[in-house]
Amino acid sequence: MEKGVLFRIAGPVVVAKGIKPRMYDVCRVGNESLMGEVIQLDGDKVIIQVYEDTSGIKPGEPVVNTGEPLKVELGPGMLGSIYDGIQRPLPVLIKQMGDFIKRGVDAPGLDQAKKWDFKAIVKNGENVSAGQAIGEVEENPGIIHRIMIPPNQKGKIAEIKSGKFTVNDTIGKLDNGFELRLKHNWPVRIARPVNAKLKPEAPLITGQRIFDALFPLAKGGVAAIPGPFGAGKTVSQQQLAKWSDADIIVYVGCGERGNEMTEVLTEFPQLTDPRSGKPLMNRTVLIANTSNMPVAAREASIYTGITIAEYYRDMGYSVALMADSTSRWAEAMREISSRLEEMPGEEGYPAYLSTRLAQFYERAGRVIPLGTKKEASISVIGAVSPPGGDISEPVSQSTLRVTKVYWKLDAKLAQRRHFPSINWLDSYSNYLEILEPWYSKNVAPDWNNLVKEIMSILQEEDKLLEIVQLVGSDALAERQQVTLQTARLIREVLLQQNAFHEIDTFCESKKTYAIMKAILQFSRLANSALDSGARVQQILSTKAKDRLSEVKFVKEYEKLLGDITGQMEKEMKV
Repeated sequence: MEKGVLFRIAGPVVVAKGIKPRMYDVCRVGNESLMGEVIQLDGDKVIIQVYEDTSGIKPGEPVVNTGEPLKVELGPGMLGSIYDGIQRPLPVLIKQMGDFIKRGVDAPGLDQAKKWDFKAIVKNGENVSAGQAIGEVEENPGIIHRIMIPPNQKGKIAEIKSGKFTVNDTIGKLDNGFELRLKHNWPVRIARPVNAKLKPEAPLITGQRIFDALFPLAKGGVAAIPGPFGAGKTVSQQQLAKWSDADIIVYVGCGERGNEMTEVLTEFPQLTDPRSGKPLMNRTVLIANTSNMPVAAREASIYTGITIAEYYRDMGYSVALMADSTSRWAEAMREISSRLEEMPGEEGYPAYLSTRLAQFYERAGRVIPLGTKKEASISVIGAVSPPGGDISEPVSQSTLRVTKVYWKLDAKLAQRRHFPSINWLDSYSNYLEILEPWYSKNVAPDWNNLVKEIMSILQEEDKLLEIVQLVGSDALAERQQVTLQTARLIREVLLQQNAFHEIDTFCESKKTYAIMKAILQFSRLANSALDSGARVQQILSTKAKDRLSEVKFVKEYEKLLGDITGQMEKEMKV
């Protein structure tokens, strides 16, 4: 290992001399061996961003080049873990030093002592390719962790054995002498290779009606949730983490407030997975990087999260990654960039902001991983926190350029206690047409027709509300008054959802379809009654339509909906 000395210090950015590293090599800085990463080479000067607080270090202290880029340990034991931005397990750090992380402390990402029951699925003498599974470990009840050949290795199995091993034990060898273990390391800034990228075809079912019905996200797709402070970004992200039908969840709290992350860290371990009935943490990896942690580690946390997600994708799993929030990540880049004295771009962000965001989101997708023909996917949902809710700022605009789903959170809706506070007029999904065959086959053939009808009613309501503000609703034509009533039902019954109600917190697609159909049935019956000579006051005073909101809070909804529809038909008969 090369040794140099510190020459200059500017917050988390330090300059060293006397070493000759490569870009993105990890260095140990100062007497306390703080972890840092090379981000610029300038002649004999090496510029390093340090992942920890640099107060107190001084020029002349040693700098050691490890010769390795920032890597994460990938192997059994990650599910259920809570890491910081550079994959140090927080529960282990608490035991070492209490509630506050001290500087220069190191802890491996995986438990080095725990023994795993490994079952080999290949034989001696068998040819294996990069990414091929060679054995299995039951990481958590019901979740099989496939031990794979690292993406940069291949050859013939010289020896392999089943049994109980720690992640560092040798379980076999390739004919080229490479030792196989339950874990391997991978650099976080390099995307793990795949055989092929595929078009998205199936939706990521979230159990949230407004997402699944109006603005669906495909498995392997990317979505952005921009919204001002207090509009419900974090609760929306948490709902998606709890209920989406991905096999594995990676939740990255990047630069969020400490109390929000505390909520996630205390709540998630107590939640039950609706699919297996076991704790939700069994299939979740949490990465916590709060706003008072060093900014450089915040920048690394996003890459740590996506690398862990790619590893589980390579096993054939469907993974959902929540990044909350990419604005804080961009702010960390801006701070580092200004200390490097780079030419600032718009609003002081570095000129490469769009490129970095695109590189991150491009690592999502539906793919055929190496060493298998089975498809897998990573869906990325990135929250954006624009200052003052202004989405014309650079981070929001750069994100919208690369994402295909836009879920816009509205502060006015949040103030009216309408949650999730997604603005249905400004949001969009470019996956609606792509996913139509899936919904037609798996839910109902007329799903997309209902969605289009509901969207047109909501757009019509927006136009009518401008007239209502001027002259009042009584001045509207009778059909327009029925449209307003139908739109109110859509907003209150379909789009509003209670995240804290044990039943309404999750809504299956068939129930969402039944609610949409019942609301549009009211619209058709009301318009038919008008054609038959009924007065609009009679229609608006019917009681059955007001019972529709009861459907959200019951499990056996089919019978109740049948009763309500029957009652509506009786009340609308002229």
